[in-house]
Amino acid sequence: MAEVLVLVDHAGGKLRKATAELLTLARRLGEPSAVHIGTGAETAQVTLAKYGAHKVYVYDGADAGEYLVAPQVEILASIVAQTSPAAVLIPSNPVGKEIAARLAVRTGSGVITDAVNVEAGADGVQTTQSVFAGSYTVTSTVTTPMAIVAVKPNSAPIEAAPAPGALSRVDLTLSDTAKSARIVESKPKAATGRPELTEAAIVVSGGRGTGGDFSPVETFADSLGAAVGASRAAVDAGWYPHSNQVGQTGKQVSPQLYVACGISGAIQHRAGMQTSKTIVAINKDEEAPIFELVDFGVVGDLFAVLPQATAAVKAAKS
Repeated sequence: MAEVLVLVDHAGGKLRKATAELLTLARRLGEPSAVHIGTGAETAQVTLAKYGAHKVYVYDGADAGEYLVAPQVEILASIVAQTSPAAVLIPSNPVGKEIAARLAVRTGSGVITDAVNVEAGADGVQTTQSVFAGSYTVTSTVTTPMAIVAVKPNSAPIEAAPAPGALSRVDLTLSDTAKSARIVESKPKAATGRPELTEAAIVVSGGRGTGGDFSPVETFADSLGAAVGASRAAVDAGWYPHSNQVGQTGKQVSPQLYVACGISGAIQHRAGMQTSKTIVAINKDEEAPIFELVDFGVVGDLFAVLPQATAAVKAAKS
């Protein structure tokens, strides 16, 4: 069975949910192996094995985290040369998409980003994507011997499939070219107690209809254990941080449940959330474009609807 490499998404050995999703998808294409770059591989090994990693390739040199994406590309290219995998699966985030593109150039492979489904096709690795600002859903096939696919978080339910997860050290000296862009400072993101926007199973977003008051949106999100997002109009007005923007020029999310509160549904916003599994909208304007997209719509004032919804959620929990 062909090997499939999965780039581990982690922070100091603490795995992000996207890694388990990629390992689950990788089993559709072949035998999954994880590529862990940075410290903490021994801690992550048990979890990687739990979700199907037959091998865990480890590069834990201190220099890997001191530079931008070029070292990760060089490490992946080295492992690809040794293993000739059928595919490399990478999380579809800004860093992951750059890694995917650079690796494709180095290996002469076909690359697809923002995939929401991956499976083995008759002519190669087949993917599903949402393209042209979400206007179309397309099926694409990578016809080169190896496929490089960046997959959106929350694209597949996680399934455990215990495997050996044997560690294999990668012996590599990074080139001077890979070290040409050094990170001089980094700061941890302030903790909010809420899940990461791109990984959350539930996202509640607010828009222009909040009038700048996100308190009912945040309270409802907290009752569901959800992440909080915002439309471009809301962040441009300074009502919410740009890091929480959902849309074509913000973050693209694909949760199990997306609740749009006071968001009209401009195409820019829809491009960032319309692959969500279930979409609910709350808007006073029954003609708002967002209602063309939703599974459930509520015509009403979010300041009246959300407190009732929050109370109902809390009552159901108790």
